[in-house]
Amino acid sequence: MTKLKIGGWQQKSQTIAYDNPWIQVRHEEVIRPNGSEGIYGVVHFKSRAIGIIAIDDDDQLYLVKQSRYPNNETSIEIPEGGASLDEPPLDAAKRELREETGLTAAHWQPFMELRTSNSVTDEVAFIFLASQLTQGEQQLEETEDIELLKVSTTDAIAMALNGEITDAMSVAALLKLALSRAPASLSHTLSAG
Repeated sequence: MTKLKIGGWQQKSQTIAYDNPWIQVRHEEVIRPNGSEGIYGVVHFKSRAIGIIAIDDDDQLYLVKQSRYPNNETSIEIPEGGASLDEPPLDAAKRELREETGLTAAHWQPFMELRTSNSVTDEVAFIFLASQLTQGEQQLEETEDIELLKVSTTDAIAMALNGEITDAMSVAALLKLALSRAPASLSHTLSAG
């Protein structure tokens, strides 16, 4: 095993504490940036996160409402899912949009890439903007209990701002969408701040 050195961090050892088809949890002994010894837990994702901002010709945005087991709550989000590491992110986005909403899109645009929680995971998320939508039937997986919501783009952004939407990928994507629609002078001020 190659020991890592990233910035001031140095890995001394690594053991796998847990492993399933979706994630692996590693226990690592490290040398911290200040030179002291410590431990670190890393959650390795065996897939990528995928998100889609789906906007129709009337500037209505599609959200999904579903239960999220880890937090014991119902969450409102942009359509999201996972992609195996060998599946192109755009292909996964098209599949996830069709499965969760029944929608297909004629136009796709890469919108953003982000790290979902880079202090403890290595998960990478890809978010796409989908437009020129056609409605079909949902194709839900056995783990999904999704209610489809259609709201104005303005209302969806407001939901992210007021805390009604708390999912990190959704909030980031909706706030970037708001910023991209802001007047040029305000957008420049906000992005420079």
